[in-house]
Amino acid sequence: MASGQTQSGGGLKSRVSDSLGNGENVSKPCQERRLKEALHLVELMVQQNIQAPISTYACLLKGCTRRKALAEGRRVHALIVQRGLDSNIILGNALVNMYAKCGSVLDARQVFDSMPEHDVFSWTTVISAYASHSQGEEAINLYQQMQQTGILPNRVSFVVVLKACARIPALKQGKQVHSDIIKSGFESDVIVGNTLVDMYAKCGCIERALLVFNNMHKRDVVSWNAMIAGYAQQSLVKEALGLYGNMKEECVQPNNVTYVVLLKACASVAALEIGKQLHSDIIKSGFESNVIIENALVDMYAKCGCIEDARQIFNNMHERDVVSLTAMIAGYAQQGLGKEALALYKQMKQEGVQPNSVTYVVLLKACASLAALEQGYAQHGLGKDALALLERMQRENIKPNQVTYVSVLSACSHSGIVDKGRHLFDSMRRDHGVAPTMDHYACMVDLLGRAGRLADAEDFIVKMPIQPNAVVWMTLLGAARNHCHLEIGRRAFDCVVKLEPENAAAYVLLSNIYEAVGRRDEVAKLRKEMNDAGVKKVPGCSWIEVGNQVHAFVAGDASHPQSKEIRAELDRLVGLMKEVGYMPDLSFVLHDVDDEKKENALFGHSEKLAISFGLISTPPGTPIRIKKNLRICGDCHNATKIISKLVKREIIARDANRVHHFTDGFCSCGDYW
Repeated sequence: MASGQTQSGGGLKSRVSDSLGNGENVSKPCQERRLKEALHLVELMVQQNIQAPISTYACLLKGCTRRKALAEGRRVHALIVQRGLDSNIILGNALVNMYAKCGSVLDARQVFDSMPEHDVFSWTTVISAYASHSQGEEAINLYQQMQQTGILPNRVSFVVVLKACARIPALKQGKQVHSDIIKSGFESDVIVGNTLVDMYAKCGCIERALLVFNNMHKRDVVSWNAMIAGYAQQSLVKEALGLYGNMKEECVQPNNVTYVVLLKACASVAALEIGKQLHSDIIKSGFESNVIIENALVDMYAKCGCIEDARQIFNNMHERDVVSLTAMIAGYAQQGLGKEALALYKQMKQEGVQPNSVTYVVLLKACASLAALEQGYAQHGLGKDALALLERMQRENIKPNQVTYVSVLSACSHSGIVDKGRHLFDSMRRDHGVAPTMDHYACMVDLLGRAGRLADAEDFIVKMPIQPNAVVWMTLLGAARNHCHLEIGRRAFDCVVKLEPENAAAYVLLSNIYEAVGRRDEVAKLRKEMNDAGVKKVPGCSWIEVGNQVHAFVAGDASHPQSKEIRAELDRLVGLMKEVGYMPDLSFVLHDVDDEKKENALFGHSEKLAISFGLISTPPGTPIRIKKNLRICGDCHNATKIISKLVKREIIARDANRVHHFTDGFCSCGDYW
């Protein structure tokens, strides 16, 4: 019996030997992407003590890498160690690459550290592993270690480490890499040049990015996209569009990335007319059915306040996925149209499209926005909807993150759900392992302050385990302004200016409180404190786009070619507003002048000028869209609500804090911003 078993085993070994000994029968299924079959064959070979060639293991690792099959990759690694091949540099590099591409940076590093020798591929692969997993500092550190060993970087090494510098961002280290590139003779390489442009742009050094771009001997569409994106990231939309024009003049065909970048740039500054021209170019170029571009178009129109056009594109899309639906929901949420956002979410579920974490965050923001809007309307319960969404996320095993909790706490704040909001904050770390950030603490101060519980809000700040920043104290100061609580307001002000001595907004808010309680003598003292501290109020500036041109206004501006017509329209509006009970809030003027001059100063605020220009420059009934660099003042906010009702126009104003959606005398912020 034993003899028969031996013969049977020997026969099996012989047959396996004959069929697998040269490794060819393993390579074939591996190359045909039959990974499990190939791995099983190699395991049979090892069991029969048949030595497979190194190329067989390399082929298996390549298959694991391609399919991101970490479990199978570990089995191949075990076979390599078992056969004593773990010191082979080719297999070592392949293992590092496999673990990196499968997302296990720790395993990749352990293999790298255990290798007896390294070449440039070894170093580049492990550097790439850290860079692609948001560990740029370690990627740069490894790059520097590689140079110390005397191994010269290649083109891929430079590209990888530059991307790491861009992501951090690390301008100083990026400049050093640039110097190394010049010394190594890779400066003329178009891929390296493109990555340099991208690195400088993302590090905020747009001048150097342009210098590299202009000095490139050869430029492709990626080069142009990198430079255009650099301008867009710095909100230099005019320059980005100028470069786009130059690109077409040089007969370089824009691709979908070009258009997406430009559309995002238009969205960031609400440049609707320019966005429409881009849309026309996209249609001419044949990219209109590209789902990525369609999503960007939906986003652009929505952020420019043109929600009808956004919905039309959305409705006409041939294929809608979670990204498309989330983009449209976000568009409604950004415009304060919470009901429409929630209705689309329900439609999304009916169509069988599963929401992701971004969808839920957007929906929670929509609940917060809708709750704020519907307080002027005496409807409630939307904070509860936000809490229900949070519970649904947890049931569907989508883990809430820090942004999620900010949105839910904000919704609770707008809906006045104080106790539940406090419980939610307490449970973040205790039950879900989410550590509160400064944003969460600010939300809690807002929650308590909005509800009029200023003493509780101040006590909450005092007991914070981390040092409160100026934003937290400014939140309390804003609440004190809204509830005319001078004592707490003064203490909050003192804390703000201690942290940010040049914060002019803090002086304005405290001045508003003094005016509201009739302490004008203190207003004068505060103005002296402000002057003595050298604090300068940042000039307010508002923009409006009309006829493909952006018009800018500053307070008291008389430089516009249509200044007389603008002033006449503003005077007409003021007269109409006063007839319906408008009273200018003089507390928003810090100058020590009489009430008549204060009133004139208020009427010259940049947002009022921009709105007046919009009214005389656009057809009746069309929306007015403006943008302001600072927080919109209380008087302008109140005036804009009245104007929206008088002229029967929708007015969208994006200030430094949020988007305000004025319709029929109400604002989406619920008068709290």
